[in-house]
Amino acid sequence: MGRRNKYRKGNKKTFGARDDSKAQKNWDELVKDNEKWESYYKNLGIIPENEWDQFKTTCQAPLPLTFRITGSRNHANEVSRLFKEKHLPNLTDVEFEGEKLKAPANLPWYPNHLAWQLDVPKTVIRKNEQFAKTQRFLVVENAVGNISRQEAVSMIPPIVLEVKPHHTVLDMCAAPGSKTAQLIEALHMEDDEPSGFVVANDADAKRSHMLVHQLKRLNSANLMVVNHDAQFFPRIKLHEDATQKKDVLRFDRVLCDVPCSGDGTMRKNVNVWRDWNTQSGLGLHTVQLNILNRGLHLLKPKGRLVYSTCSMNPIENEAVVAAALRKWGDKIRLVNCDDKLPGLVRSKGISTWPVVDRNMEEKKKGDENTVESWFAPTPEEAEKFDLSSCIRVYPHQQNTGGFFITVFEKLDDEEDAVASEEPLQKKFKSAEPQKKEKLPRDANEEPFVFIDSEHESLKSCWNFYGIDNIFDRTTCLVRNATGEPTRVVYTVCPALKDIIKANEDRLKIIYSGVKLFVSQRSDIECPWRIQSEALPIMKHHMQSDRIVQGSLELLKFLLQESFPSFDGISEQKVDDEFVTKMRDLSSGCCFLEVKREGDEVESLFLPVWKGSKCINLMVCKEDTHELLYRIFGIETEAKDNPKAKAQAEKKAAEEAAKANESTETKEVSN
Repeated sequence: MGRRNKYRKGNKKTFGARDDSKAQKNWDELVKDNEKWESYYKNLGIIPENEWDQFKTTCQAPLPLTFRITGSRNHANEVSRLFKEKHLPNLTDVEFEGEKLKAPANLPWYPNHLAWQLDVPKTVIRKNEQFAKTQRFLVVENAVGNISRQEAVSMIPPIVLEVKPHHTVLDMCAAPGSKTAQLIEALHMEDDEPSGFVVANDADAKRSHMLVHQLKRLNSANLMVVNHDAQFFPRIKLHEDATQKKDVLRFDRVLCDVPCSGDGTMRKNVNVWRDWNTQSGLGLHTVQLNILNRGLHLLKPKGRLVYSTCSMNPIENEAVVAAALRKWGDKIRLVNCDDKLPGLVRSKGISTWPVVDRNMEEKKKGDENTVESWFAPTPEEAEKFDLSSCIRVYPHQQNTGGFFITVFEKLDDEEDAVASEEPLQKKFKSAEPQKKEKLPRDANEEPFVFIDSEHESLKSCWNFYGIDNIFDRTTCLVRNATGEPTRVVYTVCPALKDIIKANEDRLKIIYSGVKLFVSQRSDIECPWRIQSEALPIMKHHMQSDRIVQGSLELLKFLLQESFPSFDGISEQKVDDEFVTKMRDLSSGCCFLEVKREGDEVESLFLPVWKGSKCINLMVCKEDTHELLYRIFGIETEAKDNPKAKAQAEKKAAEEAAKANESTETKEVSN
């Protein structure tokens, strides 16, 4: 994770656009060279001499477009198949201005072949018709969360962390959130309702709120976003009356993707070329080590921690790892991942390196203004530490950014863990920011208040929607000081409920839970509707006549028609059985279930508003575009409103029919 810069304000961006827009405009004008950088890395010797020119040239070139396909297994496979069948053939053997373009390539080391790389300049993507169509496909799927734009090497740390549905996971430096999203996806990969959860932390209040925007679209009740300095991350109590060491939360998995000098990102962050110096790595080393040590404290015995940076500098990488191994001794070990990520070209970690100050002078251990842990391990330590188990990925090896990844396993717990944490708590309190930051407009700083499951508002929902007793009804909460359900009711996974209730005084919680019930009209049988983001959970807990099966033809019709009347649907002879069942229901929220045949396609479960005489499919514009294309192959443009467009065409056809009828009447009368 590179050094954090202030957020830039900007308008909507296309799929694959980067934040450093000003730098992108002047890309060709910038000098992508730095004598200190070249001297340092040439002397370090991590790049073979015969590869140096290729390494440097690659560092100076723009990054290719990379993305991964997300979601449940069937869902992801369906989107993947759509890309391979509808787009990949048209992007193979394409020529642009007399030059043959490289076809999109699968990232061989990404699980289930769900990540892709496009080594094509953005100018081609915009101007070539076939690539423009693919760009539109990627934009639509990205908008609904089916595809995530992410740098290839950034995908590696969550993969080697090996998250399972029952794991408790801490992401210590989570913003902007692409790796956190991977962790949540791994948690849900085999189970819509996993027992584990992810705690996503960031030290910057504004970035932690921005992180919510990145992660909300995953609709996970197993996520909590918090705002703390990772060096002093507080102990989390497992329940309200926790008093003993065993009552403190220890995580199965911890990701330490720490702030770094970011010279592995120089292909997209061109300012690195201008600003790079050795002092950045030296200055960040202690903070990185503090975060790693804190992560190891919070890790369970037999748990796994991944330490990573987007820097190639050993002061931020192997030196930090060696210092942790020195401190923790036999309680931790490095995990060799040579058998993981088949197809990933990588280099091994190193055990020797010089320490070079800002004046490019080499320092010796014990020199004034040096930190002992900067320096390489002794030969005896190097043999014991086996830093070759660390993973280094260089830009020229497979046209990526640069990255460093190390996997730790904790073998034993520290004896005085709780006692050793007390000074950290004191430091933490003094480290809290004093100045109130300006937060995003929609930031909610109201408390998390759980509601009695027998509250009248909730009871009406349990009965109306036929929600079973397997669903934990005590997990419902509101975000207001009164504690009364007025507008929105949220739900979190059971494990997070206990943690939220037990840690109100020590955790700065920014976000948790998904919207479950949202207030609607008060003049109908149930004044609450189930929010669509909770449907992946609630569809397993509802036995109700308000769930009505419909045909694919009906779905296509409802995606293109706003509030069609039951009489109108009947006239179209779209799905008579659906209309008959719907007419008998009271007004309010209902659900359309569309069964689809085949092992590799996903059945659909969508919210519907049922009125006295009409019906409306309650999906947003982005979902409408995506469903029309994925299910029916209907292409749309960003400006299109499919329902409005269909209505306009229908109205125009009706008016044309009336005009023809009027003309024919006149001709007959004449």
